[in-house]
Amino acid sequence: MADPRSAPEPATIRLLCVEDNPDDVELLSLALERGDPAHTYELTRVDDATSFAEALEGNFDAILCDFNMPRFSPYAALQILVARRSAVPLVVVTRAIGEEAAVHVLRCGAKDYVTKDKMGTLPQIIERVMRDRQRAAEKERLDRELDSAYKRLKRLSSRLVAAQERERSLISRELHDQLGQTLTGVVIHLHAAERARDADAARKYHDTAVEMANAAVEQLKTLSFSLRPAQLDLLGLVAAVQSAVQRIAEPAGLTFSVTSRGEEPSPPSETAAVAMRLVQEALNNVLRHAKASHVTIRLRFLPDGRIGLLVIDDGVGFDKKEMLTGQPSERNVGLYGMIERTELAGGRLTVRTRPGQGVCLRAVL
Repeated sequence: MADPRSAPEPATIRLLCVEDNPDDVELLSLALERGDPAHTYELTRVDDATSFAEALEGNFDAILCDFNMPRFSPYAALQILVARRSAVPLVVVTRAIGEEAAVHVLRCGAKDYVTKDKMGTLPQIIERVMRDRQRAAEKERLDRELDSAYKRLKRLSSRLVAAQERERSLISRELHDQLGQTLTGVVIHLHAAERARDADAARKYHDTAVEMANAAVEQLKTLSFSLRPAQLDLLGLVAAVQSAVQRIAEPAGLTFSVTSRGEEPSPPSETAAVAMRLVQEALNNVLRHAKASHVTIRLRFLPDGRIGLLVIDDGVGFDKKEMLTGQPSERNVGLYGMIERTELAGGRLTVRTRPGQGVCLRAVL
């Protein structure tokens, strides 16, 4: 975060002078010239509420306000600033002011005060209140960013729970519809083998049960691979991605290329599994929606264990604004899932696409 104190000061400092005596404004200008020759001060004089309110339409760095005026006062000026939600700092300039009055005007919102017999300190006071304004603006900006990040974190947390439930439902369905039915068939054929009256029939039922058991093993391997490929830990991310792309793309007649740059860490970094999941989900989206003939996957291994991922297809593309507007639905749940998974891993996913021009997904993890 940049230190507000290191922010460059403006070459010309614009001051709004609330003063009924033009000669006093001239004295202010001379005092500023002598006290701070490094800067140019531009002074604009007003002497009543109307001209003050109109002048606030301009851009001023600070306000110098006389304490004793017949038609206006620093209290009235401060009320106008509050009503307009203006952050321009106001400094009271006066010939004489008691301690009680000084405390009261500061409590009402003035940033400081200076007596006219000590005008030599005015440049330092102006510099300080301008710095305070910069720090206050920086704090307000950070507070807004923090509040936005907190709200985003709450949304991500709720989406994470939903994503976990979706994955559990998918695994449950896969286990029930595929592995469960296959194992049920194994049990049925084994019971049939036991009840068979001759050896040939029993052997036939037994052989069928063995075939189905082998099929169950293959289904379990496939399901295990979709959760976390063994190649990821044994051979690394590039080999795992190559294998996953081959498993998904070849049966669908989709041509592909997988390339990498940089030195892959060993063992794989914590974000490697996230990159793997993004590739799998991106390929599934390509097969379901893109009508593509070729897909390109590029991996880049960056310093500090970061991973860059690029997935490009030559399919039909989509309207990005329409797809990502509103809440996650059956139509965009895959894309939302990729965005959420990337952000939860501390990364960022960007999507570039237009109808008829394919899709480019870029993630940095």
